[in-house]
Amino acid sequence: MSQVSVRDDEVDIVIAAIEPDLTSFLEEWRAIFSRFHLIIIKDPDVKGELKIPDGFNYDTYTKADIQQIIGPSNAATFSGYSCRYFGYLLSKKKYIISIDDDCIPAKDTKGIQVDAIAQHINNLSTPATPFFFNTLYDPFCKGADFVRGYPFSLRSGVSCALSCGLWLNLADLDAPTQALKPELRNTRYVDAVLTVPARAMMPLSGINIAFDRELVGPALLPSFKLAKEGKFRWETVEDVWTGMCVKVVCDHLGYGVKTGLPYVWRKERGDAIESLKKEWEGVKLMEEVVPFFQSMKLTPAAKTAEDCVIEIAAAVKEQLGRIDPVFTCAADSMVEWVQLWKTVKTRT
Repeated sequence: MSQVSVRDDEVDIVIAAIEPDLTSFLEEWRAIFSRFHLIIIKDPDVKGELKIPDGFNYDTYTKADIQQIIGPSNAATFSGYSCRYFGYLLSKKKYIISIDDDCIPAKDTKGIQVDAIAQHINNLSTPATPFFFNTLYDPFCKGADFVRGYPFSLRSGVSCALSCGLWLNLADLDAPTQALKPELRNTRYVDAVLTVPARAMMPLSGINIAFDRELVGPALLPSFKLAKEGKFRWETVEDVWTGMCVKVVCDHLGYGVKTGLPYVWRKERGDAIESLKKEWEGVKLMEEVVPFFQSMKLTPAAKTAEDCVIEIAAAVKEQLGRIDPVFTCAADSMVEWVQLWKTVKTRT
């Protein structure tokens, strides 16, 4: 399996606008973003008109658009950074890249600005190797190859459905860790990409990701919400849940997930102590969630991402619903999301 050629018009960049003025953010990314189509979703709770500089090819969507397309009853699903999922829903492109508005391009160890979009596309367009671990990281990266003893029958790899980038400065820590280590920053730029092994679970952060919409789009979903959940990164476990859902789907359908490059630089935002009050319940629930997903096995009847999500939702309701009603709500939301996904795709 060789690298797939990707055209610029096959890519959508989805941006969740948590602040109305995107001028500084987009100017930082101009050299990289200006080649692609942008889908900009305004957080329904944000006041004021969006400010977007000239020179970009974009479509914007506001609370009124969300309500018109999916109905008022579902609009709350897309509050805060969850509004990015509305962009996933509307995209018609094969590849979706999501970068948050509190991130700017990173620089590598040589001081050269990182083209995060090019790296994500490279990750998705080259095979992943989830079924046997290559100790020299991604064998399809420049300067690498398969190590001695790697089975030749597995060297063609499988399609990569999800690329999870990292970031410098503010690391992806939970609120308890960030509260205990307020000065901790990620300063290590590790020039590597690796495939997450099959059957290994992982969290997800929508801050800097890319995925193949045609393969796993419906599995990138807003569903797991806590009663006191906030808007910012430390205050939500929604995308952690999503990461485990999409990993189960990828494992079942035979796709790969890569992590590592590309990096972005993430600015400061949020209060860890205040976020801890909102996130603590989710931290405790993860102790039930992780074993559940680790033991999840889908049936041969699940042949698409939509099928997989429906099967996972049924298992969530049956096995986790008795532990806490938040799981029953999550299961119902997963089913509603698949229905919404199919409805919107039928219209467009």
